[in-house]
Amino acid sequence: MVKIKTIAYHTLGCKLNFSETSSISRHFGQQGYRQVEFTEPADLYVINSCTVTKNAEKRCIALIRKAMRTNPAAHVAVIGCFSQINPDALKEIPGVDIVLGNADKFNLFEHIKQLEQSPGGQRPKDIATEEPLAFVPSWSADDRTRSFFKIQDGCDYFCSYCTIPMARGRSRSDTIEGTLKTATRIAATNLKEIVLTGVNIGDFGRQHGESFLDLLKGLCTIQGLERIRISSVEPDLLHDDIIRLVADEPRLMPHFHIPLQSGSNPVLKAMGRRYTTATFAARVDMIRSLMPQACIAADLIVGFPAETEPLFIESLEFIRNSPISYVHVFTYSERDNTRALQIGSGVPPLQRQQRSRMMHQLSEEKKMAFYRQNQGSCRPVLWEKDNQQGFMEGFTDNYLKVRTAFNPLWSNNIMQVNLNNLTPDGIYFIDQMNKTC
Repeated sequence: MVKIKTIAYHTLGCKLNFSETSSISRHFGQQGYRQVEFTEPADLYVINSCTVTKNAEKRCIALIRKAMRTNPAAHVAVIGCFSQINPDALKEIPGVDIVLGNADKFNLFEHIKQLEQSPGGQRPKDIATEEPLAFVPSWSADDRTRSFFKIQDGCDYFCSYCTIPMARGRSRSDTIEGTLKTATRIAATNLKEIVLTGVNIGDFGRQHGESFLDLLKGLCTIQGLERIRISSVEPDLLHDDIIRLVADEPRLMPHFHIPLQSGSNPVLKAMGRRYTTATFAARVDMIRSLMPQACIAADLIVGFPAETEPLFIESLEFIRNSPISYVHVFTYSERDNTRALQIGSGVPPLQRQQRSRMMHQLSEEKKMAFYRQNQGSCRPVLWEKDNQQGFMEGFTDNYLKVRTAFNPLWSNNIMQVNLNNLTPDGIYFIDQMNKTC
């Protein structure tokens, strides 16, 4: 019989994955299993995987091998997107006993109980990769200050470069009533902020005849939710009434994350995106008109096969001239079974890396400019609980990072602070003797 007492978790990829890992780990904790750090010896290592890029898959494989070096007698369960897309690659790796895709990962506990009841070393590998159809809400509580709250899963967009619809299935969510019940449970834990996460959260509620806007209005009525932060919303789904609601409702943070992917319309068309640069620009302009100090982040892919050198320069200049705060830059990575593989010979890897460096540099310049624009202002900060070598950090409502000397009385509290001292590494340092606005 296999005896499992200690479990270590590692999450790759998005905030959605973090919310799911946290929910899974809480369930195991309630059943008496002890959680340890991934760097420590454990009876079972659980890796919630990602398949957005080849590097994400390589990191997963490296983590499996790291776990087996830490404890050669351990068992490994790989769950999530990599498991869904390519289970055969995982089941051949020594030490991997369980490979669960996105439909079955929330049944990990039942698979572990079966593992414990089987003769050690004699059990065939447990593989489950059915198409994910159900919606399972989840939320994180690991840092005890904010929660990543999964409100939606899957995607119906099928962009030419992306495997997410294959990994996570079609777009789906709970009803507004069900989502608000889960949010009420989160509010009861004394977490001050929730971050709404999903694959395409702007698509929330469509199969129920409901809307993301109405969900936001409902969340703003829940007692105990002091801050609600919206994660990525597609430009074609970020409607004007959502932007107006964020501007009017104090509990909705002035922080937007809008996937652009390219600042060139021909590239957007080849990607299968559902908007133009003009749509994106109109959204940004409206946000700036209503909330001049809002943080506006964008996702952008460089090196896509249709991105010629002139089109890359066009994209670069679009970003340079846009009043966004910064960019999350991703280098294009070929994915099996995607339409993008049919587009010509593509951009050479070295050229992709060069474009990535140029876009990263521009992003850093814009980010520092955004931070400087806020210098001298007074903003509310939610302080985190971690003591980082005598210091603590937090974020303003518009997502500026701040730091101060560790003060346990400030932990998990929201305070108005003066943003005066901007450090060279782009963090506001708060003087506790002169913090009052």
